[in-house]
Amino acid sequence: MQKKLKKIVDFIRQLYNTPEGIIPLHDPVFNGNEKKYLEECIDTTFVSSIGQFVNKLEDKIAKYTGSKEAVACVNGTSALHIALRIIGVTLGHEVITQPLTFISTANAISYCGAEPIFIDVDFDTLGLSPEKLEYWLKKNALLKKGQNLPINKTTGKIISAVTPMHTFGHPCRIKEIIEICDNYNLPVVEDAAESLGSYFMQKHTGTFGSIGVLSFNGNKIITTGGGGMIITNNNLLSKIAKHTTTQAKVPHKWEYTHDMIGYNYRMPNVNAALGLAQFENLDTFISKKRKLSAEYKNFFDEIGIDFFTEPKHAYSNYWLNTIILKNKTERNKFLEYTNSNGVMTRPAWHLINKLKMYKYCQAINIDNAEWLAERIVNIPSSIIL
Repeated sequence: MQKKLKKIVDFIRQLYNTPEGIIPLHDPVFNGNEKKYLEECIDTTFVSSIGQFVNKLEDKIAKYTGSKEAVACVNGTSALHIALRIIGVTLGHEVITQPLTFISTANAISYCGAEPIFIDVDFDTLGLSPEKLEYWLKKNALLKKGQNLPINKTTGKIISAVTPMHTFGHPCRIKEIIEICDNYNLPVVEDAAESLGSYFMQKHTGTFGSIGVLSFNGNKIITTGGGGMIITNNNLLSKIAKHTTTQAKVPHKWEYTHDMIGYNYRMPNVNAALGLAQFENLDTFISKKRKLSAEYKNFFDEIGIDFFTEPKHAYSNYWLNTIILKNKTERNKFLEYTNSNGVMTRPAWHLINKLKMYKYCQAINIDNAEWLAERIVNIPSSIIL
């Protein structure tokens, strides 16, 4: 095992041409117009939530993803919070999601006063399982004639949305999930935070459901420093999202009038300037990341370790490259050796239903997620130019 681990570390160091020092999990790359656009922000003094770069980034992302509308937010979590709120998630509701996800997915549900229900993931996508979703809904969801949303027969609470996540940039079987949810009048809010540039059946992630969310955090495929984006084909939802994220301020030449509870969630212009420069290189970044994943796959195939590849009918951005080890003991040895030798690797997140604040939530038949959580390791995935 020790020889194999050394071989892995040596291979990664060779890939990144870094014979010594730390190799990070995912570093941003700034090799375009970032400084130029940031200087323009400073020169014009438009560094806050008003400025041309915010509007330009929204337009670019909308066109790129095939969405009619895009609304920029300060981060992906705030975007998901607003997406859930404007779709109708509120106090006392329940939202179906997956346990193998970043904490933001569950936290955004909680911000609305709702509770998550955790349903298992598929081995081939790492995302929400359509079969297990359908099985649970058939057994537990009651949709009466003339009723807008289903009721959970066990808790008596309204189920108001389903939020699947495209894990590590790999699309889940979103088309099947949408079809199942349509039978129960359930809106789908796609957590596409990690999957900018990923497609399922030639359609961009985040555009299948009622509304989708992207993230531009510092570790994402492109970054605005901190930032997120709501994407939708629904003009009304877009208008409400933009109004809500700008403190629900009613337009007026000088008066401060607000007509509802709003949030200070609008992306600042300085962040959008950074993001626009990054966006100009997005296609190059994806091409480089896919090339990196191919090199990883060839290497890990040769040494007998499973490398996770894009699901059927999917085109992935390979945001975080992923290997799946034989068991938790082997995973822990891998993590200890690589991190001790300057190669940053990370396990999957703790399953959300295992965290103390979500232990009370329903978690139904999550065997796949539990198996994966003990074996997944993310390996260095920074773009190599």
